[in-house]
Amino acid sequence: MSASPSSRLLVPGAGAGWRDYYELTKPRVVALITFTAMVGMFLATPDMVPWPVLVFGSAGIAAMAGAAAAVNHVVDRRIDAIMARTRRRPLPTGHLDGRQALAFASLLGAAGFALLLAATNTLTAWLTFASLLGYAVVYTMFLKRATPQNIVIGGAAGAAPPLLGWTAVSGQVDGGALLLFLIVFVWTPPHFWALAIHRREDYARAEVPMLPVTHGVEYTRLQVLLYTVVLVLVTLLPWLTGVAGPLYLAGALGLGARFLWLAARLYLSREDRHALPVFLYSIVYLFALFAVLMVDHYLFTILKQVQRLVI
Repeated sequence: MSASPSSRLLVPGAGAGWRDYYELTKPRVVALITFTAMVGMFLATPDMVPWPVLVFGSAGIAAMAGAAAAVNHVVDRRIDAIMARTRRRPLPTGHLDGRQALAFASLLGAAGFALLLAATNTLTAWLTFASLLGYAVVYTMFLKRATPQNIVIGGAAGAAPPLLGWTAVSGQVDGGALLLFLIVFVWTPPHFWALAIHRREDYARAEVPMLPVTHGVEYTRLQVLLYTVVLVLVTLLPWLTGVAGPLYLAGALGLGARFLWLAARLYLSREDRHALPVFLYSIVYLFALFAVLMVDHYLFTILKQVQRLVI
């Protein structure tokens, strides 16, 4: 007699399918990570990125990011079972158990590391491994439960992908790579704290010391606004330093103005319903900002080459 669907949920690992393993990787997060890494690759050279680096380097970064996400699922399975947003993940539902998830994370991480060694360079492979440890171990195992500044300190791991893409092409950490890192680093707190405001009851039940839980929503709203102001200023640096041209400047100002308006509305209205729009727009913002940065890079490069020919 076959087990019913409800009984399979009581047996860890029973009935696991590819979708459960796919969900372990946090695919939407990894997609944004991979995109910013690819933009870092494009910005590292005035020419086209060699296709093995672009394809296999991106795949390696994505695989290691997915491995870090899978470890996060294992470490946070108790918290995930409590929170409404995460209780239907594969581990809380019993579709997978911790050993399966860790085995999957190990295989995925090893494959990603091997791809980076083969298609890019040693620096990129080890920096990506360090970012995996930063997220899966330093942030998830320690910082997340230790301090309300967890997302600020741990944000360095999440900000690494565009830098990793840059080093995959150049083989070194340049100033432009650090600028891209800084943009994502400063973007992370307003992005995540907006979600934390929206889900603060979940975090309180799970006893996770997120900023709205420990310092209150009013203080967190102010921090979201202040970090957004800093973010808008930081996004001007690629133009000020000559890394990007006027198209990027226009895009950064337009996108930043919208982000700033949403953050200001969240702070001034004192209504929590405005937190989720800030979070959702922040995702669109980062994707659009890096897309404009990539388009501007090649347009700016072409214009400079034309200028040299005319002169």
